[in-house]
Amino acid sequence: MPAPRRFRYSAWDGTQVVTDLDADDLLGEIVDDVLYNGDLNAALRRLLREGFDDAAGDRVEGLRDLMERLRRARRELLDRYDSSGVLADIEDRLDEVVRAETEGIERALRAAESGAGSDPARDADSLRSGLEDMHMLPDGAGDRIRALRGHDFVDAEAERKFEELMDDLREQAMQQFGQGLTEGLRDMSPEQLARTKDMMAELNQMLRDRAEGREPDFDGFMDRYGDFFPENPRNLDELLRNLAQRMAQMQALMASMSDEQRAELESVLDAMMDDMDLRWQADELGRQLREAFPTLPWDQGMDFRGTDPFDMAGGMAAMDALGRMSELERFLADATNPALLAEVDPAEVRDLLGEDSERSLRQLQQLARRLEDAGLVRNEDGRFELTPAGLRRIGQRTLRELFADLERDRFGEHMQRDRGVLGEPTYQSRAYEFGDPFLLDVGATIRNALVRGGAGTPVRITPEDFEITETERLTRTSTVLLLDLSLSMPMRDNFLAAKKVAVALHTLISSRFPRDYLGIVGFSEVAREISPAELPKASYDFVYGTNMQHAFLLARRMLDRHPSPTRQVVMITDGEPTAHLESGVPYFSYPPAPRTIEETLKEVVRLTRADVRINTFMLDESPALRRFVERMTEMNHGRAFFTTPETLGQFVLVDFLEHKRRLRRAV
Repeated sequence: MPAPRRFRYSAWDGTQVVTDLDADDLLGEIVDDVLYNGDLNAALRRLLREGFDDAAGDRVEGLRDLMERLRRARRELLDRYDSSGVLADIEDRLDEVVRAETEGIERALRAAESGAGSDPARDADSLRSGLEDMHMLPDGAGDRIRALRGHDFVDAEAERKFEELMDDLREQAMQQFGQGLTEGLRDMSPEQLARTKDMMAELNQMLRDRAEGREPDFDGFMDRYGDFFPENPRNLDELLRNLAQRMAQMQALMASMSDEQRAELESVLDAMMDDMDLRWQADELGRQLREAFPTLPWDQGMDFRGTDPFDMAGGMAAMDALGRMSELERFLADATNPALLAEVDPAEVRDLLGEDSERSLRQLQQLARRLEDAGLVRNEDGRFELTPAGLRRIGQRTLRELFADLERDRFGEHMQRDRGVLGEPTYQSRAYEFGDPFLLDVGATIRNALVRGGAGTPVRITPEDFEITETERLTRTSTVLLLDLSLSMPMRDNFLAAKKVAVALHTLISSRFPRDYLGIVGFSEVAREISPAELPKASYDFVYGTNMQHAFLLARRMLDRHPSPTRQVVMITDGEPTAHLESGVPYFSYPPAPRTIEETLKEVVRLTRADVRINTFMLDESPALRRFVERMTEMNHGRAFFTTPETLGQFVLVDFLEHKRRLRRAV
């Protein structure tokens, strides 16, 4: 006998994995949607869009929530920053350089005039000339940079600040070409500069090769220049798209400025990049990338309307964040099924929206996989379909839901099995429950003991191994359910309740009364037989017409194929007959034509002669429907009920079970 299983309990410390997506709960979230519209994939899409509560009661944000968070984050960023700070920061730093240099020249000039000067190369005249240069500097930041690049600095601190500004501007301007390139630009040697130009020249050549139909040598390029691209692109497309996105962000940042600010910043960039060959390669790369990726927001300025100024580095960071937000929003908007949603990077969602949104995304990505792993759905060529187990589970959930509101003291045993001790064997067995007749299935019981305890003798049997043989009295019935699918059913909010009753009744009969027959007919302008597998997919028809005559005709033929001592038709409808068949063609009239009423009642007479009772459940109390049903009931000796969508399931299922009890007591 195997050793008993042992369990150890401890406080949750945040590191243990807790599964909070239950497949049954997920299926429960979409049951009504599937039954109402008959489309599992549409129901999954709506669940992805709307979100749901997980097993722990925590809200899982849907795609609509995530996209609204993105829009809110974008608005907050735009409302915070002011793009004019890019130029203001450059101008402020230039002012510091000029002020420091001016003060340095003035100190040196005073020393030279007093004879205390320590630098013989800088006489008073040259210092006065330098001071005049400082006072005569042009107003524009770009022109001031050009003038200062040719200036022989007197003050070491001013020179250091200017070189630091140049390095920062060079890095920020070249940031659009990759992080590896910007890191190598500070204090770049002639050899590094030449290698950078070679890299950009090869990039331009690869773009030309691709445009002319030749396959570029991407692997060779990465072997030579991979250090420029630490993000390690997997192919040329990824590398070029990354470059294009960064260059588009720089262009969008400039487009966010006024015309004067943009012209001034362009002047600054021109003054900073004095190597003509490098500038030409950069311009050519930008031109080719713009042609290769025309849909990127190259000139789409952002409406920054805040008061916090950012420098160029901050502006590029803001544009990067806005670009990532737009890209993520596009992914989420295009994610029409869980498979497409799998392409979204949860880390990106965490960076932009926080950990709660990341958790929601991961839950949404797992949604379909959980249903697949539980065997409730399967993926058929990119579309999800319910499995037989999924169909059964929907029926069981619907049946439990409809019985949940019944009073136990009134209908007491409606969920208990009512198998007769002296009845007909069903050749099925099940686990013994306390109070069952002890009709032991010896073979199944011993098999359970061997599975539990392993091979060998003696075979030790415990109570959980017991299985009993099920029997039932010979009270087999045949039922055809007529389900109104006309357009009035959803318009009056009756369809979902009726569909649930059909699914629940099928589950009840197939699980508890497997020898019984249940056929299902949907009817609107015409009638059609619906198989159990098709039932969850069946939806209402976008046509007017309630063709009871055709429905009764099909029901009679179906019952003729399944003879039994008791045969009945259960009809759920919200309107009187408004259509019938004329030579196989549907004829519609509202108000109902006398001919339609006459042809429908002829089928009622045929069912009555075949000893088939019609039980009608009316979801509308209109006088016309009431008069017709009263007339039909008088002819057929069946029964009629007026009910509502909220109580329909209880009426139908309880009536069916009470009917079975009366038959059994009569045996």
